[in-house]
Amino acid sequence: MDLNLLYVLIGIVALLVVAGVVTTVVVRRRRELPPGPPPGELEERRDGGTAVQDEHDRSTTDVPPGTGAVDLLEPPAAPAPTVEVPEAPQTRLARLRRRLAGQDNALSRGLLALLAKDRIDADTWDEFEETLITSDLGVGPTTELVEALRTRLKVDGVSDPAAARAVLREELLKLVDPTMDRTLGTEPGTTADGERVPAVVMVVGVNGTGKTTTVGKLARVLVAEDKDVLLGAADTFRAAAADQLETWGSRVGVPVVRGAEQADPASVAFDAVRAGKEGEVDVVLVDTAGRLHSKTGLMDELGKVKRVIERTAPVSEVLLVLDATTGQNGLVQARIFREVVDVSGIVLTKLDGSAKGGIVVQVQRELGVPVKLIGLGEGVDDLAPFDAEEFVDAVLSEA
Repeated sequence: MDLNLLYVLIGIVALLVVAGVVTTVVVRRRRELPPGPPPGELEERRDGGTAVQDEHDRSTTDVPPGTGAVDLLEPPAAPAPTVEVPEAPQTRLARLRRRLAGQDNALSRGLLALLAKDRIDADTWDEFEETLITSDLGVGPTTELVEALRTRLKVDGVSDPAAARAVLREELLKLVDPTMDRTLGTEPGTTADGERVPAVVMVVGVNGTGKTTTVGKLARVLVAEDKDVLLGAADTFRAAAADQLETWGSRVGVPVVRGAEQADPASVAFDAVRAGKEGEVDVVLVDTAGRLHSKTGLMDELGKVKRVIERTAPVSEVLLVLDATTGQNGLVQARIFREVVDVSGIVLTKLDGSAKGGIVVQVQRELGVPVKLIGLGEGVDDLAPFDAEEFVDAVLSEA
């Protein structure tokens, strides 16, 4: 036999032997595996799994715990966010009164200096009048107060400091005017058809006065009064404003309606009020963009926000936030806002440090609008309803 042909035959036999060994191994391995699913059972499920996975889920969940199978455990529930309990308005007033009493402002200094005199002469009255004007009390109210005190205390001097203090309190209280209605319009109302609608409070003011912070603090005041509140983030020109409002809301469990950045503020306000109506909340607080009073177009837009809201529910309160340290500039702002949105109440922030308490009297006298809320600090509960007698007593507490 040819030697080459012999080599070929030997190679063929070797290949056949190897193939037989491989086939035997594969058959044995298949016998050891569990039977697969019938044809057609590997169809995709809607949630992206397969029938094989579904069968696996059923086989494992049907096995009772402790039988050797792996137990399927529910994922641990996320801890519920901690909801803060705001401070009650009554305790706020007492705390804010103590803080106000400790302020060294021009108004309290002037009153203290007057009562410290054994004899009040013409020069003393002149100094007193100048001090009151520099405390932002205004020329008109200052003149009224000085004339009333000169008439009642006499130029000859004060013989009874306690009586002088009582007279001073009485005259100062007249200027602050305790007869003004400082009630916040936060009670739900009804439409002409008898449909329940939430109270709607618009909060307006220029940038830097603490407007968005005031909305958050006011929400805490209302929550402390057991009211259901919803916040509307209609300041769509600053994404940070909506984020800030959501932070305030989450701390006391108050929902926030917001829109996309640069969205129509009137549309966001409308959605917030509608959501408040559908959710049967008590109060919807609408934060607006900080308008510069010199920009007529923006002020007109603020008027549009109010008109759009009133398609769903009447605006029960328009609060203007003023920085108490701005003095006359704050009064200019107040007049412009009053013309555009018919301001019904003032919130004075930063009525501490360099703030001059006389601004309370002047802003009310100029606008005929009451101061309804005051802020005396950076704390989350440092906002309280304004009380004329508490304010006067705090100013005179060091006098």
